[in-house]
Amino acid sequence: MSSQIMWLVFWTLILIAKFVLAGAYEDKTEVHIAYLGARKHNDVKLTTASHIDLLKSLLGSKKDARESMIYSYKHGFSGFAAHLTSSQAKKLSEHPDVVQVTRDSYYEPQTTRTYDFLGLSQSNPEGLLLQARMGEDIIIGFVDSGVWPESESFNDRGLGPIPERWKGKCMDGQDFDSKKHCNRKLIGARYYLKKKRTSGTDYMSARESVAHGTHVASIAGGSLVPNVSDKGLGVGTVRGGAPSARIAVYKACWKGEEEKSCEYSDILKAMDDAIYDGVDVLSISLASAIPILTETNRLDEISYGAFHAISKGIPVICAGGNSGPGAYTVFNIAPWIITVAATTLDRWFPTPLTLGNNVTLLARTAFKGREIQGGLIYVENAKEITSALKGKVVLVFVTADGGDSGPEFIEASTDAELKALIIADKIQDFNVIVTDIPPILINIDYEQGTTMMKYIGSTSLPTIKISSAITLTGPLVATKVADFSGRGPNSVSPYVLKPDIAAPGVAIVAATTPLDPGAQNGYVSKSGTSMSTPVVAGVVALLRAVHPDWSPAALRSAIVTTASTTDPYGEPIFADGMSRKLADPFDFGGGLVNPNRAADPGLVYDAGEEDYLLFLCASGYDQASIKNIANRTEYECPIPLPSMLDLNLPSITIPFLKEDVTLTRTVTNVGPVNSVYTVNVQPPLGIEINVTPSILIFCSSVKQLSFSVTVSTTHKANSIYYFGSLTWTDISHKVTIPISVRTQMLMYFDL
Repeated sequence: MSSQIMWLVFWTLILIAKFVLAGAYEDKTEVHIAYLGARKHNDVKLTTASHIDLLKSLLGSKKDARESMIYSYKHGFSGFAAHLTSSQAKKLSEHPDVVQVTRDSYYEPQTTRTYDFLGLSQSNPEGLLLQARMGEDIIIGFVDSGVWPESESFNDRGLGPIPERWKGKCMDGQDFDSKKHCNRKLIGARYYLKKKRTSGTDYMSARESVAHGTHVASIAGGSLVPNVSDKGLGVGTVRGGAPSARIAVYKACWKGEEEKSCEYSDILKAMDDAIYDGVDVLSISLASAIPILTETNRLDEISYGAFHAISKGIPVICAGGNSGPGAYTVFNIAPWIITVAATTLDRWFPTPLTLGNNVTLLARTAFKGREIQGGLIYVENAKEITSALKGKVVLVFVTADGGDSGPEFIEASTDAELKALIIADKIQDFNVIVTDIPPILINIDYEQGTTMMKYIGSTSLPTIKISSAITLTGPLVATKVADFSGRGPNSVSPYVLKPDIAAPGVAIVAATTPLDPGAQNGYVSKSGTSMSTPVVAGVVALLRAVHPDWSPAALRSAIVTTASTTDPYGEPIFADGMSRKLADPFDFGGGLVNPNRAADPGLVYDAGEEDYLLFLCASGYDQASIKNIANRTEYECPIPLPSMLDLNLPSITIPFLKEDVTLTRTVTNVGPVNSVYTVNVQPPLGIEINVTPSILIFCSSVKQLSFSVTVSTTHKANSIYYFGSLTWTDISHKVTIPISVRTQMLMYFDL
């Protein structure tokens, strides 16, 4: 045999052996997580033993099971992590006690995490973010408390020249040099202060000291900034929803004698200037307790300014307010405004509280500091917190039955020099990171407080260990409408569903000023509908870049009709309050904003200035007021007046249903030219709905079609609001609007 043949045989054998070995080791061992569901565990040792027994049934011996297991989860839920092959993992997933088995993986550290949570990933070449070129040359205006221009979130690296259509300006002022502080990212900076007022401790310029406007602007349009965190939590890269957008700030909120104030006149002037300057999107994270209609039957300033903005084609996004979770607490309720509710993310920074019996509770407060250990004591009222408790950890309950308030307990604990004060209260979503300056303030809910109290009663020497906060991410962290988020129904225009949409607004890390006491290296986490509003503004900026010809109403329709009523993992969205429930349209409008679906909605419910004027006519505005709003002396309301139900909103809300009503909606095809849509109705409980026609056929000559909706009730008495939906689908698109109906056999008689 020649040497060439011998070498050929040798390498052939090597290759065969390689493939054989590869096949033998193809089913390699990896870490898998087995979820057994949310169970109560009275004895954590027995729980660990049961997990080992379950693995033993799979692997054959207790020794192999112990060596395979990495973690046994037994406090928040039941489950374990173990080294398994893929075939073993598959077999384990078929066990009747196992809910799900997933392969272990890594989460990329993200600061706000918001936009990856919403699917706006830079790694998705077909997603909205890259389709819109990250919002390049879209100008977002912010009416707020100003800006800290030196923030790295406003760097202009990689941006081209300022769009030629821009007519705004940067104003010089105290510690603000327009030539130095404005650039190709921060292209506009104006400030408004009536001469009769003083700025107090604020800057007489667009520079802010309130630590709000900078945060808001960076959430919507901030540039990419790596290695950012809030006191070490949420480490990663921070960016805005439209990171290549241009930013224009209009400072109308001031820190003065009243600490913080935003005067209506300043706001209206700011909005007026923004319209002239050429902004493409207007974001306003402000809310007023005065509703759309006052006793003089006029619009409030934000609604008035927004009407003129949308008349010029500029969508206006406003905060739904932080007065939830009670009903009728949503603000900015004009039908032409996009009103935003706040949700949590799939990330939380809980603080482990380990009791002396080795039971660990996860407090909602994010504590960043050294571990604390000490004796645990329960007290009923603030008077019991005395110097005798110095160095202790004290548990208290704050209730709504006339007991001591949180501030009373906090003041007493400070005087007594406690190590920590643990407050059992209703669920709160203002996620503030606390440090190890005593007394440490930790918030837990009533259920956790009861568990802790039972432990205290079970032993003569109760103790507790408070560890530094951990980071939880992914599907185990349920998405909720935040407890503070303003809720519907609409208090003044009950035929208009508010809020319109929801977006993350809890523990959002973004830029701030060095004056912010909670800041670290210029970044901090904040919560509120002020934070969820610029999230939607960033999404609208991206949509505006892809669809520059869409009206503000079409943009609003696109995000409402494609919103998700489940989180990105397919789990239901809850709503927090005194108790938890599934979220409904009064909590989140259409649902959680879904940017990529909104870019291709299929159909839109469009509306314009004339439609809103007809609605104001139907709402009872006098003729003079409407002429003023429209700035048209010749305008006359039609006779007979139109129905408020016929405003072409991407929702149907009927607050007073007694007899059958019929309303009309019109949809415009923005998808494939030749499309056929069929209707699917999920009626509210006890409500019958008939849609005519039930099929919509679009072609090159038919781009817009109307349909009628007849609604009747089977209820024989007044009811609460019940919810449903109406969906048009052509298989590839699902165009869904929420339905809210209340039966009122006796008007103005509440249940």
